[in-house]
Amino acid sequence: MFPQTQISPKEGWQVYSSAQDPDGRCICTVVAPEQNLCSRDAKSRQLRQLLEKVQNMSQSIEVLNLRTQRDFQYVLKMETQMKGLKAKFRQIEDDRKTLMTKHFQDLKEKMDELLPLIPVLEQYKTDAKLITQFKEEIRNLSAVLTGIQEEIGAYDYEELHQRVLSLDTRLRDCMKKLTCGKLMKITGPVTVKTSGTRFGAWMTDPLASKKNNRVWYMDSYTNNKIVREYKSITDFVSGAESRTYNLPFKWAGTNHVVYNGSLYFNKYQSNIIIKYSFDTGRVLAQRSLEYAGFHNVYPYTWGGFSDIDLMADEIGLWAIYATNQNAGNIVISQLNQDTLEVMKSWSTGYPKRSAGESFMICGTLYVTNSHLTGAKVYYSYSTKTSTYEYTDIPFHNQYFHISMLDYNARDRALYAWNNGHQVLFNVTLFHIIKTEDDT
Repeated sequence: MFPQTQISPKEGWQVYSSAQDPDGRCICTVVAPEQNLCSRDAKSRQLRQLLEKVQNMSQSIEVLNLRTQRDFQYVLKMETQMKGLKAKFRQIEDDRKTLMTKHFQDLKEKMDELLPLIPVLEQYKTDAKLITQFKEEIRNLSAVLTGIQEEIGAYDYEELHQRVLSLDTRLRDCMKKLTCGKLMKITGPVTVKTSGTRFGAWMTDPLASKKNNRVWYMDSYTNNKIVREYKSITDFVSGAESRTYNLPFKWAGTNHVVYNGSLYFNKYQSNIIIKYSFDTGRVLAQRSLEYAGFHNVYPYTWGGFSDIDLMADEIGLWAIYATNQNAGNIVISQLNQDTLEVMKSWSTGYPKRSAGESFMICGTLYVTNSHLTGAKVYYSYSTKTSTYEYTDIPFHNQYFHISMLDYNARDRALYAWNNGHQVLFNVTLFHIIKTEDDT
């Protein structure tokens, strides 16, 4: 608003500039003085002077108006830009929260994977201080993660990530102290591939390094000497062979095992065990399994020359078979992996011909009651205590005819050949933690 220029009505014009129109322009009001014919000349001169002032003021006002209009347009433009920036910042903030939420959700899921270890550790004899410390750290981290999900940015993500990784590493180190476990449950199966005949074997090496994931494939239970090798499960599924081995002898049955780089199998029409090296392509050892029945004398219920079952677990190499001396019941023998010499044997009371299949976990033999639908782990024998028990652990025999079932200690899984399907079962083991007090 401009200052008022005021002249007495009796002496001259009165000018006001105290209002604005809707467009922001200044409005001037001019009031004429009282008429006095006797002072016309003086009044005329004053009028001209006022007109000149009004014209000057009008020009100034016009300039000011133009400037005001320009600034007003600039402000409008800036307002639009500011609104756009505000929207962008809001979007960035939302995206940041979404991204951070995803990171913390990933951490939360990782924590959820770790949490089930706690009840396992608590159920058994443990190092109390170590477990209590782990438990407290998990609770603290879980509380932090929950708080962060409610208010993003409450904790430094990188620091939290490192704490979770550190805890994960320490828990895995603790898991290495676990002794052998007792079988509690079998889940699955997962069908890896469908190939070959109804009978066969496939396996990986439980003593191989983490980077070595080779798969070996042996189709049929007799009249074959060809072993196919694949560099990984992926290559196995796609059928990309890396190498083929032509064994010096035909094998019997489907109960072979790869252990520490060598293949152990039963030589056809004999009770001889062969150790064959994949690296050298030579037979490293062979030995007759004394008194062991062979060639369908004491097979599993499905037949197929499955008299001698070779397998490996956390303890070492084993042979499962039957003898006349043990009345056709199962004999468990622990073998020297280099010489194939029997180091110790256990005679069970379970008839070999009544067993569907069997496998070893941590020195305990688990026997299924059938190879057909409705099969379950029915019997177990512990070589540690030389005692047996009847069990009831069902598993899903999806394709109705199992001709090979072997445990792999590295994968903690059962490899199976199920009616021309190569499948995997997961196992749940009941663990006991070693302590310094244990002998």
